[in-house]
Amino acid sequence: MDVIIKDLGLLINATLIATPPLLFAALGSCFSERCGVVNIGIEGMMTIGAFTGAVVGLFSGNGWLAFLCAGLAGAVFGLIHAIACISFHADQTIAGTAINFLGPGLAVFLCKAMFNNSSDTPAMDPSSKLPKLFEGVFPTGTFWNNVLNVYSVAYLVFVVALICWFVFYKTRFGAHLRAVGEHPEACESLGIDVYKIRYICVILSGFLAGLGGAFVTLATINQFRPNVIVGQGFIAIAAVIFGKFSPEGAVKACLLFGFCSGIRSLASQSNMVSPNLISMIPYIVTILALVLFVGKAHTPAANGKIFVKSR
Repeated sequence: MDVIIKDLGLLINATLIATPPLLFAALGSCFSERCGVVNIGIEGMMTIGAFTGAVVGLFSGNGWLAFLCAGLAGAVFGLIHAIACISFHADQTIAGTAINFLGPGLAVFLCKAMFNNSSDTPAMDPSSKLPKLFEGVFPTGTFWNNVLNVYSVAYLVFVVALICWFVFYKTRFGAHLRAVGEHPEACESLGIDVYKIRYICVILSGFLAGLGGAFVTLATINQFRPNVIVGQGFIAIAAVIFGKFSPEGAVKACLLFGFCSGIRSLASQSNMVSPNLISMIPYIVTILALVLFVGKAHTPAANGKIFVKSR
């Protein structure tokens, strides 16, 4: 029984490590998609956030400052996407694809320019990373240590999800953003600034995606590498579709995908199964979720459609 409890604690710990980057990015995607702007550039925004977090953490020694700066870097890329799609009426899928090339490319370029032609940043000191909750309170290896001695952002992300839910369904801004994603012309006739709402939502999606990327470099590992995000942005988008474009649905979907990633992490410690097969678990579950549930999700009516002001 003690072994089972210990393994359960390890699984919860692995899930709490894998879920936050997905959930931050998925919450950001919810804002963008629900306001009517397709944002498949989440992967690129996460990557630039991961790079910025690693660099600022390395030079400042302050994990929280690095975390905030990573969000701001993602917001800048969100602004670029917003300008291209909202003001210049670019194809949203193509603009998002460009972001996915621009983010990693710029991150690697700056990394090589700053760190002697290396595509990896130097490893950070533990003090430069995000702080942990209850560190040293519980004995090492116990169930409660595995569950509670995790990075504070692993629990903070659920508070952020609750705030996003409140904004979506309990505020005037949330009502406007949901309406803009369904009937922007009608919203404009009622005096709602469609462009303003969409700009705020897309920039916010970049900010949250940047935070998700920063969690990877400031908590999961201690440096930036070119493949550090490895498809997590696309899994986050799949979680939004699976979760029916709602914050509460995104939480459930990200917990599922995070749980699968946790199983992968624990299973990889055993040599009974090929590591290549184990690494496929989150992606297989993602594909199955899309195949089984994508048809049941209500996509916002104006999602991906170009809107031009009438005046």
